[in-house]
Amino acid sequence: MQVTNEFLQNLRQDYKSATLDESDVDNNPIVQFKTWFENAVSAQVYEPNVMTLATVDKSGRPDARIVLLKGVDEDGFRFFTNYLSAKGKELKRNPYACLVFFWPDLERQVRIEGSVEKLDKETSENYFNTRPVSSQIGAIASPQSQVIPNRQFLEEKFEALKLSSAEKSIAKPAHWGGYIVKPTRIEFWQGRRSRLHDRINFELIKGEWVKTRLAP
Repeated sequence: MQVTNEFLQNLRQDYKSATLDESDVDNNPIVQFKTWFENAVSAQVYEPNVMTLATVDKSGRPDARIVLLKGVDEDGFRFFTNYLSAKGKELKRNPYACLVFFWPDLERQVRIEGSVEKLDKETSENYFNTRPVSSQIGAIASPQSQVIPNRQFLEEKFEALKLSSAEKSIAKPAHWGGYIVKPTRIEFWQGRRSRLHDRINFELIKGEWVKTRLAP
């Protein structure tokens, strides 16, 4: 098979698994998100907490990558990473981001926009302590987003830390921790036939969520 422009132009799927009406959507978008997330878990969607995190670099260009959702409540959406990584530096410079969840098995997408803040040290430490030891060591061993000479450099550093940390509790490094995206906009997208998709949008206006329908 050759991936040509013609092939891509003819690659399409007619969505038909469900509908989305305003009356079916909770007036609280966090409650609605949790309902959809539970649906994704029940449907055995592979890693339903996978989300795209989009930020802006110092030149004003968009930058995006996959991270994992590690908490959601009325305050916002949580994830953890290296503060010295590219995304950490971008969020320090411009503390706003967009998250995108896509659950193809359910033909659903959720888009979230909002400001970003670091979680407090205690919260980050509590989560770090729940991680497998190998993941804890990996967070220390990897100078995330920096140029390294080769794979061997990384593996040797990991093994050295593994030996020195044997039978010891591992402390969270200062450069690693959590963020919370505090949403100001959340959009729920349900695929429909003929590209007439359902889009129910929430915007936070004067402390209240306002629900509207958007054209697909």
